[in-house]
Amino acid sequence: MSRHTPARLLATDWSRMGTFPFELLIQRASSDEPVEPLLCKGHLRVIPGSREVYDAVWRGRNVVAKVFSRRIGSGRRFKREWRGLCQLQSRGVNTPEPLFCGRTQDGRLAVVVEKMVDSPTVLDVFNGTREKAGRMDLLLRVCRELAMQHERGVLQRDLHLGNFLLAAERVLVLDPGQMRFFSHPVTRKKSISQLALLSCYLPADEVESISRLCKEYFSARRWRFEESDRAVFQKEIESHARRMIRRQLRKCIRTNKRHVRIRARGLAAVFERAFYAGAKPLDFVERIDELMAGGEILKNGNTTYISRFAWNGRDIVVKRYNHKGLVHSLRHTMKRSRARQGWLHAHRLGALDVTTPRPLAYVELLKGLLVWKCYIVTEYVEGQQLYYFLRDKNVGDKQRSAAIQQILEVLGKLRKYGITHGDVKPSNILITERGPSLTDLDSMQVHKLGRTCRLRWTRDSGIIEELRREFVPAES
Repeated sequence: MSRHTPARLLATDWSRMGTFPFELLIQRASSDEPVEPLLCKGHLRVIPGSREVYDAVWRGRNVVAKVFSRRIGSGRRFKREWRGLCQLQSRGVNTPEPLFCGRTQDGRLAVVVEKMVDSPTVLDVFNGTREKAGRMDLLLRVCRELAMQHERGVLQRDLHLGNFLLAAERVLVLDPGQMRFFSHPVTRKKSISQLALLSCYLPADEVESISRLCKEYFSARRWRFEESDRAVFQKEIESHARRMIRRQLRKCIRTNKRHVRIRARGLAAVFERAFYAGAKPLDFVERIDELMAGGEILKNGNTTYISRFAWNGRDIVVKRYNHKGLVHSLRHTMKRSRARQGWLHAHRLGALDVTTPRPLAYVELLKGLLVWKCYIVTEYVEGQQLYYFLRDKNVGDKQRSAAIQQILEVLGKLRKYGITHGDVKPSNILITERGPSLTDLDSMQVHKLGRTCRLRWTRDSGIIEELRREFVPAES
């Protein structure tokens, strides 16, 4: 590929490329071939410093143009992308057709592939499907496609539902730059690891659905599912779940599609975009103490102040962690604020499908570099505290027994991932229509040592077992 740009390529004014539509000229890889004009209609994706992906038209055909940056390493990424596309096509794996590659007028490398019109990602369809059967059908289709790829020696290093397209009856794969290609089928161990990653899209307690997914994959590979496979599979599921949680927690404290991070003088905050839609988050922060004082005061203590009120059409609860002196502020600045920790813990529980009030925002008010006061905002959850639920004369013994069993299962699930609540008591558990909901996450811990996790879990579960003995007859 020539590194020199022909003079005629400079016909397009590159400075105008932020305005759509515009014409993008690409010199094909072979300098003997013509310059190809593309009409770019808009961005599909932008990764600053890495690449831009355009929705374009080429010779009357809808295409996707992926243009790489001029930074070091872009040539390697470009080669992986183009070679990966060609490998997928030669192995008969469903993927958008690679059309051509080359350089733009400013010397950037580019790949052009066909655009699959009206073909959503599996992730978008999956998230938009509420029926359990519909979601399962999607995963089974991806499972069969994944088994076929593995049989043909294709391994995705970035396996997720967003890298699959639904085109009529076909499932197409994207992002070939993140794939490895072997001259033989993918090994059993690597295959099981990827199957476990796919299974993470199902709740961990849906044993029957996960088992069905395993049978579908192993049948497609003409393998038998042995007991040794089951042990490897369970271990991989837990490992993938931990990695997915860490990835989600990193995302939820920075600006992304769902959240926005705000930095201003004396302020650091993260808001869920849907929470402040149509309103101004800074107005909320400026009035937060006033709004709390005018709401229903749930707690007014020396350490925390909790209030429930309505804002922007939402019924919310705000918990304020009060300033208690310079040393206190210094300690919580170094350890990170309790509001930020509560925000992360709530998202951690959400990733594990453990019910807790939905986190909507956290706010830190600063003096210099010190966190002076902080707030966490959550959705109000309608429910009955466990304390009152167990003493409610309208609640039968079977209901009490079922609720306590559900709580123990939740605590057991947390223990499996090295997490303990740390402050389990009847006032910190709500009984809701969705089951038990954990509140007051200030004492929650993620343990590095299994022994400390086991000791704290024993204490937490022991409190619930005492409630069982007190409120549930032995025969129940």
